[in-house]
Amino acid sequence: MDERNGTGGHDLLIKGAGILGGQSADILIRGGLVAEIGHGLEGGPTERPGPGPVEIVEAGGLIALPGLVDLHTHLREPGREDAETVETGTRAAARGGYTAVHAMANTDPVADTAGVVEQVWRLGQESGRCDVRPVGAVTVGLQGERLAELGAMADSAAQVRVFSDDGKCVWDAVLMRRALEYVKAFDGVVAQHAQEPRLTAGAQMNEGAVSGRLGLTGWPAVAEEAIISRDCLLAAHVGSRLHICHVSTAGSVEIIRWAKSKGWDVTAEVTPHHLLLTDDLVEDSPLGSYNPIYKVNPPLRTRADVEALREALADGTIDCVATDHAPHPVEDKETEWAAAAMGMIGLETALAVVQEAMVETGLLDWAGVAERMSAAPARIGRVAGHGRPIAVGEPANITLYDPAVRAAVDPAGYASKSRNTPYEGLPLPGRVVATFLRGRPTVLDGKLT
Repeated sequence: MDERNGTGGHDLLIKGAGILGGQSADILIRGGLVAEIGHGLEGGPTERPGPGPVEIVEAGGLIALPGLVDLHTHLREPGREDAETVETGTRAAARGGYTAVHAMANTDPVADTAGVVEQVWRLGQESGRCDVRPVGAVTVGLQGERLAELGAMADSAAQVRVFSDDGKCVWDAVLMRRALEYVKAFDGVVAQHAQEPRLTAGAQMNEGAVSGRLGLTGWPAVAEEAIISRDCLLAAHVGSRLHICHVSTAGSVEIIRWAKSKGWDVTAEVTPHHLLLTDDLVEDSPLGSYNPIYKVNPPLRTRADVEALREALADGTIDCVATDHAPHPVEDKETEWAAAAMGMIGLETALAVVQEAMVETGLLDWAGVAERMSAAPARIGRVAGHGRPIAVGEPANITLYDPAVRAAVDPAGYASKSRNTPYEGLPLPGRVVATFLRGRPTVLDGKLT
């Protein structure tokens, strides 16, 4: 057995879990696969075929979900190991119920060559906490001037299928068109960070009433919406796949809805923080006004935007939830607003925030959560073996979740190397009790194994 990557090994029996929040059942895992689902399954060696011991996991009252998949994770390695490493980031992912994550390309050096993406992929293999799929840069050095080695990254051991300059927009329409055309050859997707740079020069937060009162340079919604409109048209023109990162405005939702009504191959994600938090927190929050913990790209928007995003996630206009987990060391966030880095961590709270914003409000059931946090991101990222239903013969990538608990967020116990969470002290529901990667527990009773 490969203990680090969770294949093979002894049998495991999950007792009494509610699959997708439905009726409870027992799940027998053997050889990294779901071997049997039923009621009253026994774990003793005389009651079942197969060699070796069996481990019993009592799961009464817990929900069994397919292992979560994140399309948008900043693991920072190589180059910013002071903020996060592949090891600490995948530990945080496992604690959050994730079995696969996509590592964004804005590292140092940038993941714009086969060599760098293979380095990240191998670090993920060594960590063994979850599968790491590197995202390749669209342009060399994220500079937006010439295409990176897209084909070489796709053919590498990392098998890259998602390409993004996230953190920067591919603002040149000709270059974006070429990227969309190029990735068609290997069924890749360009994931766009939609931000017209000339409309956001010096921008600090959402443009609106709050920014006006605080005297901070506004970040207009149209800066996002203009790029999304352009790129949807380009994707349709060349017949390629386009994915929109971290959608944040009601106007963006309407453009994506229109593009999908045309049958164009456009997908989109929303972050947990854009489903819950609003720009008025910059002015008035329990953590204090002008607190850079709320500084993020794209910025927190209005309550009307939040409602539109929730509705779009519920009706499928937005395909999935992606964390945009963006760790920063203390010195990069605990400074004056203008100098602070943009970003929030999110892997260890994502499922709780989605429960609060979408399940508690009646907008999604747990089957819907599984679709938007596991199946859809795996499908968009072309991640084999993940996002699959909990069914006999499928890989045993499973998360056990307790939706009944509620506790204030305390980042002191996080597995992530950084602590820049906007939820500190906020009561959130739910707790990831266990995570299984191909049958191997990476988390048990909320603790890393």
